Amino acid sequence: MAKFPTFFDKDALLKCARGELFGPGNAQLPEPPMLMMDRITDVSADGGSHGKGHVVAEFDITPDLWFFKCHFPGNPIMPGCLGLDGLWQLTGFNLGWRGMPGKGMALGVGEVKLSGMVTPERKMLTYVVDMVRVIDRKLKMGVADGRVEADGEEIYSVKGMKVGLSTGE
Repeated sequence: MAKFPTFFDKDALLKCARGELFGPGNAQLPEPPMLMMDRITDVSADGGSHGKGHVVAEFDITPDLWFFKCHFPGNPIMPGCLGLDGLWQLTGFNLGWRGMPGKGMALGVGEVKLSGMVTPERKMLTYVVDMVRVIDRKLKMGVADGRVEADGEEIYSVKGMKVGLSTGE
């Protein structure tokens, strides 16, 4: 397993987006505005609720975020799909952090529950991803459960997220 820190600030996340953190052809985060977190506060290969690894990240919410202007005029909320994408981003990040080669791609999700909204009045989202299974053979894939909390209140939960890594072979 590669040796990387367990905390990543915004500069490190942007380095990952440019392909500089895990190396060319390996897992990358998207660049802003699609980067859905400001920092990763913890990542492991053996933590989380299943003991298979986890990632915790935070996203600062400000009223000037790009999606509030268009979704929806007069009733601004963060699209739920962006929260789900943040969870997928972090699942793939965990695989890259482990040193697994390949470019990440979301493969699916089993169950999604949205029970709250992210409005401009919110201050911070916390993403928690708990790895359920990590496959590191020819097929490289992570299966995870996750949740998004807005100011400490759980507003999204997902089960069975799948992210794969492709080396183009």
